[in-house]
Amino acid sequence: MADYVESAQVWLLSDGLRVLATIGFALLARFALHRVVNRTVSRMTARSTARATETDKDGNLLATTTGNAGERHRARVQTVGSLLRSVGTFVIGVVAGLTVMGLIGLPLGPLLASAGVGGVAIGFGAQSLVKDFLSGIFMIFEDQYGVGDTIDTGEAIGVVEEVTLRITRLRDFDGVVWYVRNGEIIRIGNRSQGFGAAWVEMPVSYRNDMDEVLRILHEVSEAFGEDPEWKGKLIEAPTVLGVDAITGQTVTTKIMAKCLPGEQFAVQRALRQRIKAAFDEAGIEAPPVPLAQGGPA
Repeated sequence: MADYVESAQVWLLSDGLRVLATIGFALLARFALHRVVNRTVSRMTARSTARATETDKDGNLLATTTGNAGERHRARVQTVGSLLRSVGTFVIGVVAGLTVMGLIGLPLGPLLASAGVGGVAIGFGAQSLVKDFLSGIFMIFEDQYGVGDTIDTGEAIGVVEEVTLRITRLRDFDGVVWYVRNGEIIRIGNRSQGFGAAWVEMPVSYRNDMDEVLRILHEVSEAFGEDPEWKGKLIEAPTVLGVDAITGQTVTTKIMAKCLPGEQFAVQRALRQRIKAAFDEAGIEAPPVPLAQGGPA
């Protein structure tokens, strides 16, 4: 018994201290890593908040009109920070655990060999999972899309409700929820970054004076661009592109308006309504109704 106590005391004063030092160093390294990551995240989110309050000469928020939405940027930074903390903690824990096992005399060779064989087997069985995780990491780092964006994944089109490292959940315009694996997304069309384009086509009769029609369109577009209700949603006043097509007795004119992402459909509806009212007031004729083809014998 005395020999056992003496050997235990010797071990505690030698390898035991090394084990405690290793654990303490691991905890200290984890604390330092989390502190650095948290400070970096706080600094980047504060910078994003400052940018989100900047305005252009017309008083529009630059962060909104350029697609660099501050809220989404903060969410992305926080997600990356959480990922870095988790990965760092895992790496520190594995290194500390292997070091402690070596200090207490456990054979690491057979353990590492078994882990290598198991890792190969798991790798073959989880290739799709690893692919999803890697794709999710790149999507988050590159800010390809975020929660609230309207995206086209090729499989589904809808509003993003959740983004994780493995899947992206979005809801289409019929209310259907889609779960798309990140590794299966080949291309992404983001309809919420940059600006939206509202295209308005207005058909009129061939017998109208097109100079008068275009003049009315210019007046409506200028008034629409100066309307306080819509000015904050437009990046610039609508542009009258002119006559786009002539088919039979119908002349089609086209207007394009750059607006904030997601506002193009509302802008289209409001602009059509105003153009229709202006045409009615000026007596602009609508295109003739085509005659029905065929009929009862």
